[in-house]
Amino acid sequence: MEISSRFYEVNGIYLHAAVAGPPKGKVILFLHGFPEFSLGWKKQLLFFAEKGYYAIAPDQRGYNFSSKPKGVKAYRIENLVADVVELIQQLSTQKVILVGHDWGGAVAWEVAGRYPELIEKLIILNMPHLKVMRDTLKRNFRQLLKSWYTGFFQVPFLPEWFSSLFNYKILEQSMVRSANKKTFSNQELAQYKSAWRNPGALKAMINWYRAYKYSKPALKKISIPTLILWGKKDKFLLPQMAEKSNLLCARGKLIMLEDATHWLHHEKAAKVNRLILNFLF
Repeated sequence: MEISSRFYEVNGIYLHAAVAGPPKGKVILFLHGFPEFSLGWKKQLLFFAEKGYYAIAPDQRGYNFSSKPKGVKAYRIENLVADVVELIQQLSTQKVILVGHDWGGAVAWEVAGRYPELIEKLIILNMPHLKVMRDTLKRNFRQLLKSWYTGFFQVPFLPEWFSSLFNYKILEQSMVRSANKKTFSNQELAQYKSAWRNPGALKAMINWYRAYKYSKPALKKISIPTLILWGKKDKFLLPQMAEKSNLLCARGKLIMLEDATHWLHHEKAAKVNRLILNFLF
């Protein structure tokens, strides 16, 4: 089974995507977070393609080979959701499976809340519902400290310069040091650096954080069947946010992975894949 590339025109931009599996298979759509890109889902794409699914992971707007519209407000949650909704409508006339991690999870929560008619089942990896994230940041100092970098990203120019120093060493280490040992191979890290090096990519990626203050998330409860997978050793997000997020799901199921971190789909790929597959039946 191989992974190929495709481009889709949606919402006035182009999204590059990694795709695998039979085009007539049920669509399972994977949304990456920061600072990853489509091939962060490689192990999931190949697994589900072999099971007969049409597995697709787009580079979300601003990332890797996808369009990088200018201006911070281009990265508001409303635009990120519209990208995914239009992509789903192009991919299938049937409901799809939607999977999101980190920022991709934020987008997935919003898509499922606003457009439940498009989604058969929702799977979230280490990203709280945006209402839970908002409320926790207001009331929990520990989470505020863990999210310090989101404040730093509001500063113009400096975050891009800082993140790219020494061949993106600081950004690379933010992933490596927050993951279990040997999670990311040298080849994978080289692929990430190549994606970050695309003109305008790093600024666009950080603009996701800058744009949130201009966004108007719907913050709706989730009516469709939802699986939340959470690496309990996450250094960025408190695990109690997973429990609170599950309470906003009418048909939610939460599974904690005790020995996994924020990067559970890399560290525990076989287990994550099996848990998702079991949830689909």
